[in-house]
Amino acid sequence: MTSTLTQSPPTEPGLKPGLKNRHLSMIAIGGVIGAGLFVGSGSGIAAAGPGILVSYALVGVLVVLVMRMLGEMAAANPTSGSFSAYADRALGRWAGFTIGWLYWFFWVVVLAVEATAGAKILAGWVPAVPQWGWALIVMVVLTASNLASVSSYGEFEFWFAGIKVVAIAAFIVLGGLAIFGLLPGSDHPASGFSYLTAHGGFLPHGPGAILTGVLMVVFSFMGSEIVTLAAGESQDPRGAVTKATNSVIWRIAVFYLGSILVVVSLLRWDDPAILKDGSYVAALSSIGIPHAAQIMNAIVLTSVLSCLNSGLYTASRMAFSLGGRTDAPASFARTTQRGVPRTAILASVVFGFVAVAFNYLWPDTVFQFLLNSSGAIALFVWLVICFSQLRMRKIIQRESPEKLVVRMWLYPYLTWATIALITFVLGYMLTDTADGGGRDQVVLSTLVALGVVAFALVRQRISRKRDELVTSP
Repeated sequence: MTSTLTQSPPTEPGLKPGLKNRHLSMIAIGGVIGAGLFVGSGSGIAAAGPGILVSYALVGVLVVLVMRMLGEMAAANPTSGSFSAYADRALGRWAGFTIGWLYWFFWVVVLAVEATAGAKILAGWVPAVPQWGWALIVMVVLTASNLASVSSYGEFEFWFAGIKVVAIAAFIVLGGLAIFGLLPGSDHPASGFSYLTAHGGFLPHGPGAILTGVLMVVFSFMGSEIVTLAAGESQDPRGAVTKATNSVIWRIAVFYLGSILVVVSLLRWDDPAILKDGSYVAALSSIGIPHAAQIMNAIVLTSVLSCLNSGLYTASRMAFSLGGRTDAPASFARTTQRGVPRTAILASVVFGFVAVAFNYLWPDTVFQFLLNSSGAIALFVWLVICFSQLRMRKIIQRESPEKLVVRMWLYPYLTWATIALITFVLGYMLTDTADGGGRDQVVLSTLVALGVVAFALVRQRISRKRDELVTSP
């Protein structure tokens, strides 16, 4: 199959450049800050001790390399289909079809998870409204904003991401002052970074705990790639992608490594409050910040709403791209006068509502199956990005070398090293035999992926046979 930069996918006349530079900048910054950072980091700290910093650093390096590869392709050819469209051209129609639908499925399940998490917080504040009612309200409001225009999505995300960024920056500053004894009114017992090596050392459970930590934190990084999808609806797609790709290193270093360093410096890694209250709440409480739990609940709610907002946008744009490549119903590729793919949004929301219902009706059976079957898709997406970049670099160099404004470092060696690292993580997940753990996620996600691949290949074969019948005498 011959692939070129000019043949496919078709142009996207329906989408309009409604995202401003400030929207893209904040989406890029906030995209790497998920609710998982605030909620899930406590389990990682308890499992790996201060060595969780190494786990975050390893996953951070992996994300930086994957984003560099994706940035190279997206800067050369920005499109709402992003890596799915690139896989379509570099690896074949089956690859673009498969990874596009898997990614859509991943975000539909995320919608249910985040809607439930947000509803739980809101029901705690206003118990008069039942939890399912809050989930419904949140989904309806964010659906309405996405249906209004892409600029509405951008404006919501600008403020959601802005709150997250300010909150983490304030946390790092306050924590840093407390660590060095400069915070007025704080009587924190730790001095400097003594907690990093006390109470069993930097790796209290041994070096192997670093890999355990990797499994616990890797999925909190999912969402970094959203900016490459959103860039297709900005006024300067190539510039937005280039800027986001070049800044991903400091974003991960500051927001992830910086904030986790503050947590493990302020708290003993085995402090019961880390798991009971959450790592960030426990850290704020330890330095005497009043109402730390409620403050963090508000920040987590903001992160949840941000994830919901971006998840709905991402799922709908992937569905739009699939529709434009005839890999989904043609109606998915139609847009309103405002440039909004209404059918793609509504289809994604419907499945999101169904998943929310499963979460309330059968949380331990049907919904747990959905969670496990989408658990490893993030790593599959990153693998496809790597293999697509290996081929796309050659295509771009041959046809439009001037578009290589972003280049993957040490190509192709670092690309192959990234593939090896992702494969190793997937293999290590198979050793996690806990109920709903890594093995379940890899096995079920692989079965779902193989099913989609088989469907794509059969569909492609039928289409080819039909074309041959039409063109034959």
